[in-house]
Amino acid sequence: MKNLRPKINNIETLAETKYLSLYDAKYTNKKGNIRSWTIASRKNIETLRLQIQKEKEEKVDAVIIIAIHKESKKLVLIRQFRVPINDYVYELPAGLIDGEEEINNAVRRELHEETGLNLIDIINKEDIKSLYVSVGMTDESIALVYCYCDGEVCSDYLEDDEDIEVHMIDQFEAKEILKANHKMDIKVYMMLKAFSMLGEDIMR
Repeated sequence: MKNLRPKINNIETLAETKYLSLYDAKYTNKKGNIRSWTIASRKNIETLRLQIQKEKEEKVDAVIIIAIHKESKKLVLIRQFRVPINDYVYELPAGLIDGEEEINNAVRRELHEETGLNLIDIINKEDIKSLYVSVGMTDESIALVYCYCDGEVCSDYLEDDEDIEVHMIDQFEAKEILKANHKMDIKVYMMLKAFSMLGEDIMR
């Protein structure tokens, strides 16, 4: 028997919070059997249903910021306390896109809020894509944005629930962080590998 194309038949809400919701998706697998899958999403159920039915264009949920400090040529990292692992983890500056906010505005806002640094220029304006980070669990999509920044690091703009240390590192320091047994996000790991070999050339 020829395999079918899997498809979602229905979505129901399991739990809703301000920034994240859980949904139960009833879908037909390739053998024609009805199955259930739990999806975590930033979207409300109406938007999610429209996107599943291809009646609404998918919107990028968040920006991940690869920033080089213009004067020092150092890569900007953050080390942030994350509740799910009850520990600090190395990451790249990042944040959710607010409503219909333009990507460049989200980058400027989140970079300044998390690090105190100022956006100068986005390098990959014409090549920003919607990418997925963990599609076995969530439909969340991100945009990787390469940019230059300037200014001084400060923590004046952090929200009460944000506990963030800012680190500006050179290529040698990137190699040392990779050698150590630090907890880190997969995206920052991949960027540290690239930066440790290429330095500022990652912007090309």
